[in-house]
Amino acid sequence: SLKMASDSPESLMTLCTDYCLRNLEGTLCYLLDNETLRLHPDIFLPSEICDKLVNEYVELVKTDSVFEPHESFFTLFSDPRSTRLARIHLREQIVQDQDLEAIRKQDLVELYLTNCEKLTAKSLQTLVSFSHTLISLSLFGCCNIFYEEENPGGCEDDCLVNPTRQVLVKDFTFEGFSRLRFLNLGRLIEGVNVETLLRPLASLAALDLSGIQLNDVGFLTQWKDSLVSLVLYNMDLSEEHIQVIAQLRKLRHLDISRDHLSSYYKFKLTRRVLNLFVENLVNLTSLDISGHTMLENCTIPSMEEKMGQTSIEPAKSSIAPFRGLKRPLQFLGLFETSLCRLTHIPAYKVSGDKNEEQVLNAIEAYTEHRPEITSRAINLLFDIARIERCSQLLRALQLVITALKCHKDDKNIQVTGSAALFYLTNSEYRMEQSVKLRRQVIQVVLNGMESYQEVTVQRNCCLTLCNFSIPEELEFQYRRVNELLLNILNQSRQDESIQRIAVHLCNALVCQVDNDHKEAVGKMGFVMTMLKLIQKKLADKTCDQVMEFSWSALWNITDETPDNCEMFLNYSGMKLFLECLKEFPEKQELHRNMLGLLGNVAEVKELRPQLMTSQFISVFSNLLESKADGIEVSYNACGVLSHIMFDGPEAWGICEPHREEVVKRMWAAIQSWDINSRRNINYRSFEPILRLLPQGISPVSQHWATWALYNLVSVYPDKYCPLLIKEGGIPLLKDMIKMASARQETKEMARKVIEHCSNFKEENMDTSR
Repeated sequence: SLKMASDSPESLMTLCTDYCLRNLEGTLCYLLDNETLRLHPDIFLPSEICDKLVNEYVELVKTDSVFEPHESFFTLFSDPRSTRLARIHLREQIVQDQDLEAIRKQDLVELYLTNCEKLTAKSLQTLVSFSHTLISLSLFGCCNIFYEEENPGGCEDDCLVNPTRQVLVKDFTFEGFSRLRFLNLGRLIEGVNVETLLRPLASLAALDLSGIQLNDVGFLTQWKDSLVSLVLYNMDLSEEHIQVIAQLRKLRHLDISRDHLSSYYKFKLTRRVLNLFVENLVNLTSLDISGHTMLENCTIPSMEEKMGQTSIEPAKSSIAPFRGLKRPLQFLGLFETSLCRLTHIPAYKVSGDKNEEQVLNAIEAYTEHRPEITSRAINLLFDIARIERCSQLLRALQLVITALKCHKDDKNIQVTGSAALFYLTNSEYRMEQSVKLRRQVIQVVLNGMESYQEVTVQRNCCLTLCNFSIPEELEFQYRRVNELLLNILNQSRQDESIQRIAVHLCNALVCQVDNDHKEAVGKMGFVMTMLKLIQKKLADKTCDQVMEFSWSALWNITDETPDNCEMFLNYSGMKLFLECLKEFPEKQELHRNMLGLLGNVAEVKELRPQLMTSQFISVFSNLLESKADGIEVSYNACGVLSHIMFDGPEAWGICEPHREEVVKRMWAAIQSWDINSRRNINYRSFEPILRLLPQGISPVSQHWATWALYNLVSVYPDKYCPLLIKEGGIPLLKDMIKMASARQETKEMARKVIEHCSNFKEENMDTSR
């Protein structure tokens, strides 16, 4: 019943269900007294739709952290005249006694309650109201459903100290459940008498008693003519058990597997026992003996093994007892047994640890009810993905996604699953994955980061995100992923490697995105977080990747985003800039990032007065001579000064250095640059450069802007010629050539830019008729 992550598009039914659940008020419901959800009176829904609404709701609450559960959700289905429920699967803490109570008038055919620990004996009474229609029932892991609360008599003081006491209900049986055929009581609490509980059931077809220890299972023979499936996982067996099982001649599925780590088992599997099963259970199509130790050798001596192609023919079986099978088994569970490594195994599907196929079969078979086994199987898959190449990539990915969703709170699965995802999503597998599947990976990775503040999970999740194209592939979860990363970076004690990956991701997320995204992330505290990281690194006197990425991220997030530029100044960004320059005079990459960022700040007219101090202007002027990172530092320093000059002489509110002296140094710097320099910069828009062209107040700013355009259209014509044409740069350059105040060399350069763009246009004209 587990939902596999599928790779085909979602059905219209699924999309509509999802939409309605996320917008209950706007679609099926209205709010009564501003708190209780009520179904609109003209709505009548069949069971196909109601079942899906309930099952998807449980899925959403469990796996989507943004989705808010509704207190009164189950009451929407209380009246069978407007809503019908038939088959529902409820899980974990989501379901409480009152939820089942709300739907008690429904004629349920199938009710699966998995690990619903909040259910108490009140729900046992509710079950009785479904007794006349139920065919399938699972109470797997509902460990409190046989407990009721009892108020002890006596003095009131005692009641305050011990207000309720858990008492085991012993008188409940399945009396009256006349149609019940399929029953799962896995992990039932000790003390409940299974035999008495089940005796009233006339014709059971499937019974699961996983994780229960029963020394006497003789009562099972009352269903020897009807029982087709029996699961006794983790039950320590004895000769008596085997004799009883051998009488259940209708069995098609038998599972006596165990977790070989869970406890000490006296029982050892023998050749005789397997022979007994093969002889007596003639209808057997599925057998699971995973985790068992074989007491004696069941295998055919290797010289007798017919080598050549592996065969599933029983006659050639490497496991002797199975030579007696009439036909190959559909499924044979051999996980964590020595038998799975043999050559000829007479089954179409085998779970084991020998190869990828067996491991995937194990994950598939055990995910829902056996996380302890599943995490070990995923660990084996992790090794296969890391060392060899996965041949069934989609299946592997889907199984891991399903396991991570199903066991959101299981640390072992989250650790091994997130590690496996890292290898399964890396670049060599990229082509085989659809957008939908990659989105499902991102969702479970973010769920893991949310639920687990544990270092390994966080690191695995961050590393996995690095396998995606950022920001494109993460944009559909943009807010959430940023919040999670900032949350990681704001933790006081931080693992160095996670910090590095998280800053790298943050930087990539704010590169090449729209301004509204940048503003939103700025409001989340992005600027403050980066400055804090820089401050920590300064205190340690370390200039590492975290320091460089943090400045780079600030450069990206302030690009054409005045609010974030202002935040940078308000949180003493300039102080940190000066301290970093002083502490790390040789770090070229750092200087480039810091000046790129200040270039963004200088583009905002309202903020420029804050840069107008003797100290800052001197620093920018001195950096004009910097040869750091080619021309980048000098170019950016000149850009900052060009915007400041553009405000005119009256805005120059300092005595030292003189405006003319700085202008002279700027001219000298620009003339020293190589026009063919390859650039470490990426312009999304030329608007801040173009605004420096139509003015006469600062010819040097005009020249810097023209040089910048000439360099970019010469070195990267394919990218920047169309951008310049699109943003109306050509008429601005033509007008500037006519201006008396513009320098001759600036006009020369402007003509070359225009020429470049017109040549580019002609070359790229489509001449086909």
